Amino acid sequence: MPGKRGPQGAAPIAAEDAILLLQSQALAEEEAAKKKGKMLTRFLKDKLAKEEHSSTLNLRKLNTQWRAVLREAKAKELHQDIEILSQTFTRVMDCKDSVIESLAKDLEEAEEQHAHALRGHLHNIDCLLELQRCRLMCLEEGYNAQLEALKMEFEAERRTILEQHEQENCHLRDVALAVEQNHAKNTHEALLNFQSARDDIKNKSLQEKQYSRVQLGGRLEVLWEQFQKAMQSYTEATKHQKIAFEALKQKDEKNSREIEMQAKKLQKLQDLVTATKSRIAAHLRESEEQNRRMREEKERVLGQLQELRRELSRARAKAHSSLARLAVQSGTALKVLARVVRKAERILRLAEMCRRLETEEEKVLPFYSSSLAEGEQRDTRQILEETPAEPLAQAMRDYVGLERFWQRFNKVKLEEKALEREQVVLSQKNQHLRELLRQYLAGISASEEVLGEPNPFLAVERKSCIPRDLPHPEGGCAQGHQGAAPPDSPSGGDPGWDPIHGSASTS
Repeated sequence: MPGKRGPQGAAPIAAEDAILLLQSQALAEEEAAKKKGKMLTRFLKDKLAKEEHSSTLNLRKLNTQWRAVLREAKAKELHQDIEILSQTFTRVMDCKDSVIESLAKDLEEAEEQHAHALRGHLHNIDCLLELQRCRLMCLEEGYNAQLEALKMEFEAERRTILEQHEQENCHLRDVALAVEQNHAKNTHEALLNFQSARDDIKNKSLQEKQYSRVQLGGRLEVLWEQFQKAMQSYTEATKHQKIAFEALKQKDEKNSREIEMQAKKLQKLQDLVTATKSRIAAHLRESEEQNRRMREEKERVLGQLQELRRELSRARAKAHSSLARLAVQSGTALKVLARVVRKAERILRLAEMCRRLETEEEKVLPFYSSSLAEGEQRDTRQILEETPAEPLAQAMRDYVGLERFWQRFNKVKLEEKALEREQVVLSQKNQHLRELLRQYLAGISASEEVLGEPNPFLAVERKSCIPRDLPHPEGGCAQGHQGAAPPDSPSGGDPGWDPIHGSASTS
């Protein structure tokens, strides 16, 4: 029994051994696959790091070379710009020197003209002042001569009046003496007549007195006594007053005589003064008339002088305003010319820059040939030769000489538009190429974002992910692959070997 059961019991053991062997092989394959996966992951990470390093290095190299190229181009451009600017600066300096010289000459000529005009003006003023002085001297001499004549005439009349006054005084004294003598004679005769009449009246009164005394003897004696008493008392009472009265009476008579004499003298003097005043008034009227005429003449001369001064001040103000206006206009003209010069300098600088950018064909043939037919050109020339009626057309005739400039300008403008369009097209192409390059760089890089996105370079079969040098469960190499790994494989130590594609990768 033991002998029979021996071979039958060996078969299950062999089967178990085979199962165990297969399990061990499967475990070994799993461990080998895990090792292969870990190695592949480590290899991919190393590959990614190397690719990133090489990409960064290549980008730095490209940037360095591109910067060098740009520096060379910029240096050449700057050298050209410096040459252009130096030539332009030299030309501008020559132009400015010529402008300064011309302005200095103009300034010297203007100063000479101003000095000449000022000398002429001062000479005219001196002549006018000399004429005015001569005229004033003539007027003053005439005035002095008339004044001397008036003085001489006044002195002569004064002497005549004084002599006539002395004569009239002598005559009046003689007349007064004669009148006094007549008055004394008449007074003496009147006094004699008065005394005779008084004596007659006294005699008559005495006779009547004696008759009355006889008739009224007793009564008169009483009354006389009373009268004597009253008279004595009155005399005694008015004795001092009577004496004063007599003295005042005598003084009054004397003063009356003196007043009458003085009144007569005063009347004569008043008559003489009135006549003299009338003559003086006549002379004053004549002198006032002459003075009035002289004042009018003086006022007229002063008015002419003021008018001349006003004209002179107006002329000075006009000259000053003209000079100020000229200065302002010259300043404005200088500013406009400066703007024109700056614009011309900019145009010349641009022309110099454009001349350096011209091609040989443009230098030889700078203008387009006309696209018009011969008849159309003839019609155009006839239209241009006609006299325009509109102001704009008349203004355009002044710019016929710029026809060549406008042709070149239109040519450059058309080329500029074409270059702009070409630039737009090239920009679009450049953007498209940049997008393709970005897609390519994203495809060859193995970042987390790229690995998370679908990538055609990683879409391969699982079999291709197993290296050829690993042991196969059935022994030998994996099916579907050819030969052993090349000497530049990862086992050979080449960092550029790609185990996915089985060839060296290119960065």
